[in-house]
Amino acid sequence: MVERFAVPRFKHGYTVNGFIADELFKRYQVQYVVVRNLPRLTLLPNTVEHREKWILYQGAVNEGRCFETLIPAMKFVTAKLVICGNGNFFEQAVALVKQHQLESKIEFIGYVAPGELTQLTPTAYFGLTLFESKGMNQYHSLANRFFDYPMAGIPQVCVNYPEYAAINKDHTIAYLIDDTSSEAIAAAVNNLLSDDVLYKQLRLNCLAARNILNWEHEQQRLLDFYKHL
Repeated sequence: MVERFAVPRFKHGYTVNGFIADELFKRYQVQYVVVRNLPRLTLLPNTVEHREKWILYQGAVNEGRCFETLIPAMKFVTAKLVICGNGNFFEQAVALVKQHQLESKIEFIGYVAPGELTQLTPTAYFGLTLFESKGMNQYHSLANRFFDYPMAGIPQVCVNYPEYAAINKDHTIAYLIDDTSSEAIAAAVNNLLSDDVLYKQLRLNCLAARNILNWEHEQQRLLDFYKHL
């Protein structure tokens, strides 16, 4: 109800991705600028090329983030999964790990301070960006972690939803999956763990993309928006 009456009154604005901008124009005939929430360009810590192969999930541990299929998928993966974050599905996720007897393979760290996370993320082998496709909010999401992983120089397994696919078409920083079943997640994770050629190419792409997909580059859109008001 707030959106219905407020948005048409604000003819000038900005939003976080192209789908939302298009949807606002379709509904209210307002043309909003897209300013993505990108991370600042940071220095990468010194990490060895032959790093330990462990997998990282960082972000809210909430409903709709595929934990019901990700956790059992880990039964078929040899690497360890580290989960950084908390949320409304945290206790259920912990219970699922116990149910599937995966305590030795899945570790919950909880909340991690941003400064510590920027040091931890580059030491992972790759990250995960998973969402269920239920509802427009999930299907048309553009999660911060999708950009945090390439900023850390690591690839990711990511859902093949429109916003992610569009960016990946330009930069190829992620292994995209169409299906979030346990079988599909396990297959994608194992493929990225075992295919050294694919992994190295995605990693090189991440190292290149981080020089573009950063706030220092993106902020010009915001400055131009205010400049032309």
